[in-house]
Amino acid sequence: MKLYTYYRSSAAYRVRIALNLKNIPHESAFVHLVKAGGEHKQAAYAALNPQQLVPALEDKGRVLTQSLAIIEYLDETHADTPLLPADAAGRARVRAMAQLIACDTHPLNNLRVLRYLQNTLAADEAARNDWYRHWVQESFAALETLLQSADTGRFCHGDSPSLADCCLVPQVYNARRFHVDLSPYPTIVRIDAECAALPAFQAAAPENQPDAE
Repeated sequence: MKLYTYYRSSAAYRVRIALNLKNIPHESAFVHLVKAGGEHKQAAYAALNPQQLVPALEDKGRVLTQSLAIIEYLDETHADTPLLPADAAGRARVRAMAQLIACDTHPLNNLRVLRYLQNTLAADEAARNDWYRHWVQESFAALETLLQSADTGRFCHGDSPSLADCCLVPQVYNARRFHVDLSPYPTIVRIDAECAALPAFQAAAPENQPDAE
């Protein structure tokens, strides 16, 4: 199994966490999103992933894309340490929290959007940072409310990490990079700390990747 990754990609970070939680052996292929105009835009990688985004996962001759689809694939093919609950309602709740981050928050704030704001719309750094913080704060306010549920335990859902936690931790990491005030979101901060204590999350952290700069 080969993961195409970049140390600071939130989407790749999610998949690294899932692979570690499941103890799945894999190799890493590093795709730099900045050098040489972005290695993800070069023909060799575009042939693997037409979206020219990371991550991509090669397994048994098949290339998988989109982080949530990859994680659910791993969950279906490697039953140990499930990342989705056994019950339908629990699975729906976990997917909703994961998608709140991966589908409604991260796409507004990823590198290509920030570059568009800078290069096409001429937004200065302060405006770009305000944009970033606005969408994180809006989504974290909703997520903090969703987490005020009896279904929340040590982690987003119950007492073991799930797909939702795989998405939450990278988003909190980025929120800190952009100096988002996290004090209004104590449950999010608590869950992030619970995750940070686990070796699987520690090993997946951007600063612990071989391609970290």
